[in-house]
Amino acid sequence: MAEKEITLMKGNEAIAHAAIRCGCDGYFGYPITPQSEVLETLAAEKPWETTGMVVVQAESETSSINMVYGGAATGKRVMTSSSSPGVSLMQEGLSYLAGAELPALVVNVSRGGPGLGTIQPSQADYFQTVKGGGHGDYRLITLAPASVQEMADFVDLAFELAFRYRNPAMILSDGAIGQMMEKVVLPPFKPRRTEEEVLKQCPWAANGRKGLRKPNIITSLELRSEAMEVINLRIQAKYREIEQKEVRYEEYMTEDAEYLIVAFGSAARISKKVIAIAREQGIKVGLLRPITLWPFPSKRIGELGKKVKGILSLEINAGQMVEDIRLAVECKVPVNYYGRLGGIIPEPEEVVEEIKKMTR
Repeated sequence: MAEKEITLMKGNEAIAHAAIRCGCDGYFGYPITPQSEVLETLAAEKPWETTGMVVVQAESETSSINMVYGGAATGKRVMTSSSSPGVSLMQEGLSYLAGAELPALVVNVSRGGPGLGTIQPSQADYFQTVKGGGHGDYRLITLAPASVQEMADFVDLAFELAFRYRNPAMILSDGAIGQMMEKVVLPPFKPRRTEEEVLKQCPWAANGRKGLRKPNIITSLELRSEAMEVINLRIQAKYREIEQKEVRYEEYMTEDAEYLIVAFGSAARISKKVIAIAREQGIKVGLLRPITLWPFPSKRIGELGKKVKGILSLEINAGQMVEDIRLAVECKVPVNYYGRLGGIIPEPEEVVEEIKKMTR
């Protein structure tokens, strides 16, 4: 068996290399800190010369998400990436993609806000992503990486889920993971699908195939109320299926935990150091890390909530995920929040002090 090639690179670079290797057909994006290396790496690698992947720097984030819409409508693997204010500009397009039931990947390497804010890392896009920042009753399959390795791994997984359910997927990272350098094993090269394979996988696609008396039309528009309700009910049924089948999470030292931290992304990385310090001081703390922010691991959090004395939602924002945790435990256990704002990442010691307050 050949040895796996281990490479040192940034999280943003891992996204770009994974996109090339997993058979992505097209990337349409616009530079914005702290995710610009995605586009820069793709431009340097020139995949159009090797795999045939199209790479376009659009004139804006609004243009890029609509280019994604067009590419996705043909059944191709297409993606974009941006950071918080840029993703805000994409919200109408994301709603259109969900309404038209098109598979696509959006990467959000989030930064602090509101407004233009700071270029430092933040997790304040939880509401924008998980609750749906655009209009209508839609959901985005949302993966939250906690390492550079997961930045690479989640690209193929996001595409797989997007096509399985004909729904846009998002990788919600942050500026810390996007900019940090770690060892990573890149995925093997996956050949791009032939046109015949695209047609077989995506019979709904609008790609000008021969022999059709009536071409497929991709749209999210339906002017008849009764018909629009039927479409919505079908989409909601699909979301319930995703919630049943695609919940992903990691547990760390929860077997004997008396207190539980729930955290994702960079906050989850901090949590493991918090647990080490707290246990040295005799406080049994465990971690549940949601890997899918939607579908959210509500059931498992509810189960753990029956076993622990308290839960701390650790977030790099003003407290957003904490709402979903409280819904999951149904008031059966105290749920506290702790976080920092403005791009400040909490220190493990200050989080331990918050846990100590819960024990008093």
